[in-house]
Amino acid sequence: MQYKKYGLILLVSNLLVITAWMCARGVQINKIVSQEAFRASFMEDIAEYQETSFCSVVPAAASDQRVLECGVLEKKPVYQLRDTDYNALLKIVEAEAGGEDENGKLLVANVVLNRVKSGIFPDTVTEVVYQREFGVCQFSPVSDGRINRVKVSEETKRAVDRAVYGEDISQGALYFVARKAVAADKMQWFDNHLTWLFAYGGHEFFG
Repeated sequence: MQYKKYGLILLVSNLLVITAWMCARGVQINKIVSQEAFRASFMEDIAEYQETSFCSVVPAAASDQRVLECGVLEKKPVYQLRDTDYNALLKIVEAEAGGEDENGKLLVANVVLNRVKSGIFPDTVTEVVYQREFGVCQFSPVSDGRINRVKVSEETKRAVDRAVYGEDISQGALYFVARKAVAADKMQWFDNHLTWLFAYGGHEFFG
């Protein structure tokens, strides 16, 4: 009878061990299955992303759209100037604004280019720079010859290039003047006939 009791205890113990092993094995199997399911889902997501990316590129290439391989577009000049016009712009900016900072030089270049666009001045930079009205030069460095004696600085080149590439801070100004350097009667014409816009550095700008 006692042997039966010990046998029953041994049987129950074995069953408990087997049950615990099966539970542990089940957890391991579930973990593996979960990992495989996650991996499969992840691969499906990648495949879907690749398919989506591919499908978004192919129509663009097939529809005569321009496909760019780089993220930076080359900036192009807004004004296509001949060498003679570009050099005239450099010289007049240096002559008129050689003592100004880079923005002061940019403003003078803006005024010249605004005149080219305006329709009431000549159509090229060279013609604007050397224009005479009733025999009088529009820019004093032209009349006194300073335009031919200047040495163009690197800062002036940067300012002119900024203008040529479309940067305009002039508020549409068509005229500028250094009040301290102009006779009172001539300054009076600016004040009475033009619209004052702003002052920068040694110049006042008018529209």
